[in-house]
Amino acid sequence: MVMQPFSAQLGPKERAQSWEELQEREFDVLVIGGGVTGAGAALDAATRGLRTALVEARDFASGTSSRSSKLFHGGLRYLEQMNFGLVAEALKERELMLTTIAPHLVHPVSFLYPLSHRGWERPYVATGLAMYDQMGGARSVPRQKHLTRGGALKLFPGLKSDALVGAVRYYDAQADDARHTLTVARTAAHYGAVVRNSTEVVELVKEADRVVGAVVRDVETGETATVRAKVVVNATGVWTDDLQRMSGGRGRFRVRASKGVHILVPRDRIAGEVGLILRTEKSVLFVIPWGQQWLIGTTDTDWTHDLAHPAATAQDIEYLLEHANSVLATPITKDDILGVYAGLRPLLAGESEDTSQLSREHAVARPQPGLVSIAGGKYTTYRVMAQDAIDVAGKDIGDIKESVTEHVPLVGADGYAAMVNLKHELSAETGLPEWRIEHLLGRYGSKLDEVLALAADDASLLEPVTSAENYLRVELKYAVTHEGALHLTDVLARRTRMSIETKHRGVDAAEETADIMAGVLGWDEETKRREVETYRERVAAERASQELDSDSDSDAARLRAPEMRQGLRKVTATK
Repeated sequence: MVMQPFSAQLGPKERAQSWEELQEREFDVLVIGGGVTGAGAALDAATRGLRTALVEARDFASGTSSRSSKLFHGGLRYLEQMNFGLVAEALKERELMLTTIAPHLVHPVSFLYPLSHRGWERPYVATGLAMYDQMGGARSVPRQKHLTRGGALKLFPGLKSDALVGAVRYYDAQADDARHTLTVARTAAHYGAVVRNSTEVVELVKEADRVVGAVVRDVETGETATVRAKVVVNATGVWTDDLQRMSGGRGRFRVRASKGVHILVPRDRIAGEVGLILRTEKSVLFVIPWGQQWLIGTTDTDWTHDLAHPAATAQDIEYLLEHANSVLATPITKDDILGVYAGLRPLLAGESEDTSQLSREHAVARPQPGLVSIAGGKYTTYRVMAQDAIDVAGKDIGDIKESVTEHVPLVGADGYAAMVNLKHELSAETGLPEWRIEHLLGRYGSKLDEVLALAADDASLLEPVTSAENYLRVELKYAVTHEGALHLTDVLARRTRMSIETKHRGVDAAEETADIMAGVLGWDEETKRREVETYRERVAAERASQELDSDSDSDAARLRAPEMRQGLRKVTATK
């Protein structure tokens, strides 16, 4: 018998098939949570030859994993905290992403570290950055470079001349976090995992004191099914404690949610060619080049409200503007802001009440037979977290093979470098400009031909989205046929980033997107109308929440919008 290759496609046909498989197969590993850690755990398990399923109640990366600072970085400030192990581990992962695992999605980005004190500060910073380079930070990227004030201002003319006496330039890496997480999940499917979003766990199945599976509900249809597995991996991030309570046992650790807010402004509002890293009284602030925008963040405050839809307050936004403007020659204002997003970090709770002091390291526990929980950590170290979780899962499975994900490129990585070299030819063949081909390759890698094939019978799909010219109409279709998108929010907020990159926050593209999605998903006019209206209400609620000063008021305003996925349980953070 010749084994048929698995597909990385997550379209309507695959969705129907995966529902049958969840009911009919017994799995070695059932992973709950479609963020980057859960997707990574599913990929780790599948590539060890384990029968694997991954379920996500909402959408892939719909929580923390689409709302990060979008960096793969070692974490300079962890050096100051003497956490050398975490930095070295993160830098190794950054190097793997740039070279082997995701070179199509993860790209170098340079930063200026402005110096504001003469004498002691330059050698102090130089020593830290030398350690950063030595730990693995300067393999695929250049080493630190020291600059005079004049040299720094050439790279970043938008800085106040009195805001620095000099600077050091260093490198890290960045990626579209939502697209990266989705690609990890698709790669798990490519290696045989059953991968499904809009599939909520409503009950953990137990026999005696052992967890042996879960009852899941298809959020779109209301159908339920029982999934049997030798071990269940709880990779639900800020929902970790909630799922632990569902098992009826006590967890080994608690997770606290810390809110991080980012804003985006147009690239032409700040004159600079590189990113900035600024020290604040609490942490650090990044000003990061992001396509045609600047990404500015982040905050770090405790959050005790709705976990699915954290809200940014007017105070959060003012904090970011104030700190950025402290060094910018031309201040940015609220009117310059294109997008705002708030995400929750799942931090391991400690004694300190200050979230910036809580652990960014991860922990894995087996609170009862058949259940493994993984929490904490950084986006950058997701692969290590996933590996550690599956290693512990081996106690319930028996002998398992070693992890190989260090050597497994994500879908779209193979052949990417060659296609970049062929961008002139691809441009001539498709009629698309070279810059567009390069942009598409940075989103889909060598799967670009798969994307463009959808336009073979409809040339209009190769036209830009009317109100978001950075994206092609064919990308909206591909989001549904291959990437598992089921709702407008999935496409406008995660498969593309129109919700944060455009002044209209995706609203002006909602009807055009709904028309394309309807053709694949079979929506009638009423469904299209409801999707568009629900999305508009979501954006209106987010805008309203950002005008209020307190978390509780902003949370209440955000929750006035209906949930795209009807019937999901609301879960609130607890102290």
